[in-house]
Amino acid sequence: MRSPSTRHERMSDFTPLIARFAADTPGSDLPDSARRMMALSLFDWSCVAIMGTKEPVSRIIRSLVRSEGGSAEASVFGESVRFPARAAAMANGATSHALDYDDTHFAYIGHPSVAVIPAALAIAQKMDASGMSFLDASLVGAETACRIGQWLGRDHYRAGFHQTATSGCFGATAACSRLLGLDAVRTGYALGIATTRASGLKSQFGTMGKPYNAGLAAANGVESALLAARGFVSRPDALECAQGFADTHAGERIPPQRVLEGIGSRFVFESVQHKFHACCHGLHAALESLTALRDEHRLGSEDIESVRISVNPKWLDVCNIRSPQTGLEAKFSYRLTAAMVLCGLDTASLDSYSEGVCRQPELIAVRDKVVVMPDSGKPDTQADVVVSMRSGRQFGHSHDLEEPVTLSARTARIREKGRTLLGDAAAAAVWGAIEGLEQLSARQFIRSSLEVCSHV
Repeated sequence: MRSPSTRHERMSDFTPLIARFAADTPGSDLPDSARRMMALSLFDWSCVAIMGTKEPVSRIIRSLVRSEGGSAEASVFGESVRFPARAAAMANGATSHALDYDDTHFAYIGHPSVAVIPAALAIAQKMDASGMSFLDASLVGAETACRIGQWLGRDHYRAGFHQTATSGCFGATAACSRLLGLDAVRTGYALGIATTRASGLKSQFGTMGKPYNAGLAAANGVESALLAARGFVSRPDALECAQGFADTHAGERIPPQRVLEGIGSRFVFESVQHKFHACCHGLHAALESLTALRDEHRLGSEDIESVRISVNPKWLDVCNIRSPQTGLEAKFSYRLTAAMVLCGLDTASLDSYSEGVCRQPELIAVRDKVVVMPDSGKPDTQADVVVSMRSGRQFGHSHDLEEPVTLSARTARIREKGRTLLGDAAAAAVWGAIEGLEQLSARQFIRSSLEVCSHV
């Protein structure tokens, strides 16, 4: 067995490689396919952020930001004046995750866009960066979050840490460092600062604390990069060193050569998953299966005897609230969302998640027929569903979220989601701004989105 010191010596080049990727990868080297996926996520993020301004958590955090005031550096969705970059990142991060309707990456079980994009957007406005520089920094930051999240592994997540907030903080830091023009050494210092700032717990799921975690990640990324830009020196190997972030946060430490393979040329972020149900992504494979069964066999809720859902056991302490009482809790309940599908409620609609829905007798009756079973042989992205009818017939379906989907099919579904959220005209305006990023500055882009926000 290798000694701990030898292990840490072998890991000592992990952060420098990440820092060089963030600082030194030319925009011309970023694959067009990865850029297109980032643009889709930016559209998706913008739509859910605009609608998220109506949520109580967004109003509370914006009220705090408004009360503190400060330098007019960056815009906040739902506000007419600008705020310090760190505050704007906090507000926009929390707001964009308020609906829990943003993208997810299963390589590390985290939401990359809500942590990275708000931080990159805040610094891009502060620096008056171009739209494409903002997009590229967001892509590099999201990739950093994915790679570090993979390195920390499932043990980190199972221990109770919210990877959106922890790995997302490092991705936000990388994006901001790139926009600030930090070299690899300074970017390493920024990542070192982030190790002592990154935080967020899964125990907050189902409360306002979950979207707040995303806001924290974005704000901490802004702060870490700005401090490094001013000459702040930290331990640059604090991710991997003894008593560093991985040691103290249950990091699994997947071998760096495996995690960092192809970094800069192959983008893990391209396999990001977008949500088409307004609830925790862990529920989506089951909901896709149930929807397919309902539509194919025209199932009536009154004829159902039982429902069995088999999923990877990791989801059972994430989104298996048995009897939710609030709209937020409903978004983390296999049993209730299954009942919603089988009773014909639209799980893509924000209005379907409310206290009233949780109390509906018809839904409760079906909810209580649903059994959720752990199956350790299944990947995180798959669910098997069996619906038994009173007649004795059974219908089964399996769905894996990582089944290949063409870019055109994904684009069509994301644009339809945008129209559902914002309306045709507003969604078209946001889409147009993203298509025009090559001609826009980051400030011009956010102005167009704020204009949409004011009319939705």
